[in-house]
Parts: sequence; structure tokens; C-alpha cells
Amino acid sequence: MFLETDFFQQLALTRQYLHQHPELSGEEIQTTAFIKDFLQKENITVLETELKTGVIAEIGTSDGPTIGLRADIDALPITEETQLPYTSVHPGVMHACGHDFHTTSLLGAAIILKKNEARLPGKIRLVFQPAEEIFQGAKQVMDAVDLSSWSAMVGFHNAPELPLGAIGARASKQMASVDRFFVTIQGIGTHAAHPDQGSDPIVTGSQIISNLQAIISRHIPASEQAILSVTHVNAGNTWNVIPDKFQFEGTIRTFDETLRKKIIDQMKKIVTHTAESFGQIATIDWITGPGPVNNDPKLFKQLSLAIPAIAKETVALKSNLGGEDFAFYQEQVPTFFASIGTGKGIPLHHPAFLIDDEALVYSVNYYLKAVETLFDLLLV
Repeated sequence: MFLETDFFQQLALTRQYLHQHPELSGEEIQTTAFIKDFLQKENITVLETELKTGVIAEIGTSDGPTIGLRADIDALPITEETQLPYTSVHPGVMHACGHDFHTTSLLGAAIILKKNEARLPGKIRLVFQPAEEIFQGAKQVMDAVDLSSWSAMVGFHNAPELPLGAIGARASKQMASVDRFFVTIQGIGTHAAHPDQGSDPIVTGSQIISNLQAIISRHIPASEQAILSVTHVNAGNTWNVIPDKFQFEGTIRTFDETLRKKIIDQMKKIVTHTAESFGQIATIDWITGPGPVNNDPKLFKQLSLAIPAIAKETVALKSNLGGEDFAFYQEQVPTFFASIGTGKGIPLHHPAFLIDDEALVYSVNYYLKAVETLFDLLLV
């Protein structure tokens, strides 16, 4: 296990710089430039791609197996409340999901892997992925880089609810599928004193939202995990006018593809038929996100045996209805994804979210151990 104190102290400063300069999904221009400059100073080859943001780099001179290591780089539209000396300098933008930590972890692993490049029996592809928070970045990487020859891909997410240095993974159902919906109900606006002269979409929309809550409770087995959450509603702009439009959006999450389709089909019926019963028209815009995060069985078996050597402790993870676009990579390459405890206990996406920089020891060594283990596995 690599434990050089000065190395991790310098790496912590890198993490703090990235934290101070967050950029939103698809806008990671300066972050991309920083990563490229960092890697080039370490004589690491940055590959030319058509990615607008994000970086793909390569370490290794052998023609052996190719292993991908992935970190996401984007931030969230959240106003920071940590009061750290390195708090975000961009108002309303914050690394509240720890992607600054993920990026720094991969940069640290890259330095060590580059120093040992001559001994690598294959190639390492470093994937600094943009736009994870909007579930677009993985697909952008897959469009820009041919993954068909890659033997494995490894990623992780920080877990503030886990103790510092704890590492865990599940064979399947680690994180949920994610679908986003945006519904528009078109009615007829009128004076609030004369609702009979119009067709009130607020009443219709409210009824639809209530009806949707029965999908999970009455159509999905109690033994299954699934949610349908309406998270944003918009209608009207004053107190005495019934508007002509009602809009709402939200998300559907589950671990089973059959249930995923069932929930979506049932939602379409409820939205459409309820609107029709009020004489109105409903449209649904869908944004299909990633499927559930499921680890490749062979990689899971080997890496689960290897991780205790570098973890402070190993934990049995519960399924998490949060989503991860790392799941898209499963479609083209065997993958392994873990959770690494950062020990602060403040939840992801919270304006006071914190990372303990001591966790870099475990995240960097996680990448290094994964490379060592997978090369041993793939070269048997």
C-alpha cells in the first residue's frame, strides 16, 4: 500500500484547488485544461478526442490488456455553505458530490502508475469524464472512444455515510436505474372567478400527481425497491388567473428492468387518461438515464478479495436508489464500481458537504490495487 506522506499532502492541495474552482456539467473547460496540464507535466500521454470537455489519457507501452480507470469531474448548481478557506469562487456552483475528490484520486494514481510504466503488462486508460450529474458524460466518452478492446473498467464514488477508509461493493443492484420525466398539461386559461369558462390544468395536474403515487404502492411488489418522485411543479404567475398550462417533473428509480418498464408504462396511462377525463391534453418528455449499477461477476470476485489489503475496513453495501452513469459502460466493457468512505457524514448534494482529504490514501490505493489485481486476472 502506497503511503508517502508528502505525496498525499500535495495531492490534498490539488483536491482543494479543484474544489475551489468547480464547473457545471458540460462546462468543465478550465477543469479540463487543468487536468491536461497536470498530466502533461507528468509526461502522461493525453489522447486526442472529440470531447468538448473531459480528458482521456494513456499510460503503458505494452500490448497487453487495456484497463480503464474512471473519475467524474463536474460540479452541481449549489451555493456552498462550508465556509472552508478554499470554498468555491463561483457563486451558485459547488463540488457537493465529491467529484473533485474523484478527479484528484485518479490524478494521484496516474502519477504512481506512470513511475511504474515500464513494469505494466498492458495499458491504462485514464477517463476523466464530464457531465455525470446530467447522465450524459459516459455516453459522450463512449461516442469518442472505442471501448470494445478494453478488458475492464473501474470506478468508485465517495460515500460520506461510511467511515473514513471503508470500502464496499455489491455484486448487483448497487445503484438504481434513473429516468427523468417532464409532463405538460395543456388546459384553457380564464379568470379565477369564472373557472367554468376555461379548463383548469392545475386541478388536472394535482390529480395526476396524486394518482401517480399509487403506482409504487399498488402495482410494485413490496419486496422490490422503486420510487417515483415528483420534484418540481410550475403553473401560473398570479393569484386571480387560472393558467392554461401546468408542468411538473421528477424521476423514476428501480433496480429491475422489467419493473422499470412497468412503472413507465403505468405512468403514461395515468397521465394520459387523467388529462383526457378533464378534456385536456398531456405530453410527457422522457430523459432515459443509466440502468442499475451491476458489477461484473468475475471482476467482483477478484477485487472483493483484493480490496481488504488497502481498505481500513470492508463493508457490505445496501442497495442505493441513487444513480450513476458509470452504468452505461457496462454495455461495452466488464466493470467494477465501489464506494469509499470519506467519514464526514454530511450527505451528497448538501451545501455543507465535506471531504476528509485523508481519504485520498484509500482512493488512490484503490485504483492501484485494482490495476494490479486485474492484470493478474487478465494475464492468467
